[in-house]
Formats: sequence, structure tokens, C-alpha cells
Amino acid sequence: MAKVKTVWFCKECGYESAGYLGKCPGCGCWNSFVEEKISKEPEKTTGKRGAFSKSTPKPVSQIEFLKEERTPTGIGELDRVLGGGVVKGSLTLAAGEPGIGKSTLMLMMAEKLAENKTVLYVSGEESASQIKMRAERLGCCSDNLFVVSETVYTAIEEMTEDIKPDFLVIDSVQTIFDDSMASSPGSVGQVREITGQLLRLAKSTGVSVFIIGHVTKEGNIAGPRMLEHMVDTVLYFEGERHLSYRILRSVKNRFGSTNEIGVFEMRNTGLMEVLNPSMVMLASRPENVPGTAVMCTLEGSRPMLLEVQALCSQTDSMQPRRTASGVDYNRLYMLLAVLEKRCNLKFGKCEVYVNMTGGIKVSEPACDLGIALALISSYSNCVIDNDIAVAGEVGLTGEIRGVSHIEQRIAEAFRLGFKKCVVPEGNKDQAVAFLKTWKEKDCAVVFVKTINDCMREVFHK
Repeated sequence: MAKVKTVWFCKECGYESAGYLGKCPGCGCWNSFVEEKISKEPEKTTGKRGAFSKSTPKPVSQIEFLKEERTPTGIGELDRVLGGGVVKGSLTLAAGEPGIGKSTLMLMMAEKLAENKTVLYVSGEESASQIKMRAERLGCCSDNLFVVSETVYTAIEEMTEDIKPDFLVIDSVQTIFDDSMASSPGSVGQVREITGQLLRLAKSTGVSVFIIGHVTKEGNIAGPRMLEHMVDTVLYFEGERHLSYRILRSVKNRFGSTNEIGVFEMRNTGLMEVLNPSMVMLASRPENVPGTAVMCTLEGSRPMLLEVQALCSQTDSMQPRRTASGVDYNRLYMLLAVLEKRCNLKFGKCEVYVNMTGGIKVSEPACDLGIALALISSYSNCVIDNDIAVAGEVGLTGEIRGVSHIEQRIAEAFRLGFKKCVVPEGNKDQAVAFLKTWKEKDCAVVFVKTINDCMREVFHK
């Protein structure tokens, strides 16, 4: 007879405990533990090999390498993030906040793939009629796109054997459960088991599987952390629900580059690709206003020009506020300390607000110089010329450190009409070599060593 064991799991991070705990030691959440009964069946040893051990060990020098077979999705921004298309037999996890557009993107991708391939779309959250309503709004009407509402994994596996699809979409993995387990759908054990079975299905049959995952209030994927290690690719769908732009970011990709991004705009007809995000992000940029700067950032292999805004307001409060939206909060504090120490700017009596326009989040050190200049501009009430773009990392001693791929950053700035780029002295050789190949001669690159040199160049002091 099977033994039944009672275990307490944290709903937010998956921390396991033998008894109830008010506060989770793993993530610090209160009242997040739920009780689950786990039935343990005796393990049976059949002596047969699994799906991953059908081959015999060989020396690495004798293994023949075959280039992975990729299928373009028909959505350029998604192909960019995936590294050129969907790899056969891969398992991809797409996660994001509720209402951000995960299901919409997956259904659009399924429609594009169904033009030449067979796709099975399984939803555990919506009925088939609800999916049909969204499909009509998105213009999805292919005969090769099969839709079903199902939550039992064994039934999904039987459908896969009958239809033999080339692509399988699961929406979402937290709603699918294995009826041989006593735990409820969405539990840590169920999510881990379902993902493992989908992984075996993908590798043994060659079906490319996409699973949609929920996220916690902290922005992490719900379920065990092991989930991200099991899959081949992890995609995060980011953006403010009240804004129209969405960012699809690759944080893990065994078949391509990580930290690649795709930019989409949410409309009534679905997600539309944004082919020139730099121009879109700078479309509403104010002119001749203090506290705004344009910086050249790099997301994966894509250069982007983004606007950062800063506001420094005098206050009598003993503890002035510091608010950062889209930039790292600790990085903002560091830049304020550097400006006070090296530039003799007193922010102690100022409330400081920094915002990345468009709902974009940046973490690259090359954005330091743009944030610092926006702070200086707002504090001193001086305007930065509209045709200046900057890039550089600010050190604790006030030096401007070199950044990678400076040629791509400068080219993107010049392409959008900026006439001057302020870059670190350490990138001089690469920048000079690039300027020799640039046709337009009215564009200039200025090299700076310290933040004070940059102030004198930008504010003409």
C-alpha cells in the first residue's frame, strides 16, 4: 500500500517544510505555506533504458555534430530572441505577469507555424470557445492549428500521439497535473513532474514544446527553481500593463545568445512588432528641458537609444526621497554619492526621481553616464543639447570607463540623427576606426576621462 506523507510548501518559492511556518525562510513571505499530501509508490526497477540513454558512450572526437534544425516562427522579434527560430525537440518556457500578453504571443506564433506545420495548442485556463474568440480577433484560422482545453497530462500525451504535431503549446504548466500524484495542480511536485515529462516528450519525439509559466509577486517564475534549469530556453515577457510596449527577454538559451530582447506593441489586433524601438522610445522626447538625456544601451546584439529623465527638487525633509523607475535603486545611490564627492553637487537637501521612459528596465553599466548627466542637468537647471547621445560606465573615483561594442552604439545614434556622441576615452581606438568608415562628416565623437570632463563638454562650462 502506498505511504501518504504530509508536507508543507511555500506557494511563492517552493520551500519545503515538515510543518506549518508563518514566515517562509526562503523568500520571507508571510502565510504562504500550503499543506499537500504526497503519495509515495514503491519504485519499480524494470532494467530498461530511458529516453535519454539509448546511445552508448563515445569519445568526444568521434561524435558527429549536426547543426540544430530551426524553424522560423514568422515573428521577427521572437526569432531574434530565440536565436533564429525554434529548435526541433526543444523545451521553451515563457513567463510573465498576468495580462501581459503571453497567451496572445503564443497563439500568434502558433498561427504562423501552422502555415506549414502542425501545431497543438492545449489550454488549461480557457475553454476552446474562448480561445476561438481570441483567435478570430488575431486572425488565426488555420486548419493545421488544433486547440483543446485539457488539464490531465496523460490525455495530452495521447492527443500528441494521435495528432503527431510538430509544435506543442501548453497554457499554462501550473494548470496541468498528473492524476497518479495526490498533490493538487500547480503544486511544486506537480509542476516539477509535468515539466520533466514534457522534457522527455520533446527529446524522445522531436516535438518542440512551449510552456507558459506564471510568476510570483516578486517577478520570479512560480514553482521550483529547478524549472528554469530543466528547460532549454527561458523567456520573460516584461512591461507595464498600463503601457502599450512589451519587452520579450531571453535570460537562458542553450541554442543562442542570452539577454536578447524583442520589442512589441499591444494593440486591439494583438501584438505588433516594433522594428525600430529607438525611434519609438524617443518619439515624445521633450526639447530644451533640463533633466533629460539620451543614452546608448545594448540589449544582447541590439543597440537602443533610450531617454532617461531626472528630477531634483529642493525639500526641507530630513530624509529626502529617492525614487528609481526602470533603473537599479542601489546604482542610483552610488551615482549620487559620486556626484557629491567628485563634482561637489549637494543632493542632501533634494528629492531625487529617476525614470526610464517607455517602461523599459535597464541594468547595463553603460547607462551610468546618461543617468548622471540627467541628474546634473536637473540639479543645475542646464539643458543638454538635443543632438547629444552618451554612453559610459561611471566609477567610484569619477572616471568614465570603457564599454563594449562602442561602434554599434555610435552607429545607432548617428543613424537616428544625433550629431555628437560622448564616449569614454578607453574606447577611442575603436571609435576612431569606425569614424573612418562613416560617410557623413558632420558627426563627431567626444572622448572623456572623468565625469568633470563630461560636464565641461556637455554643459559648455
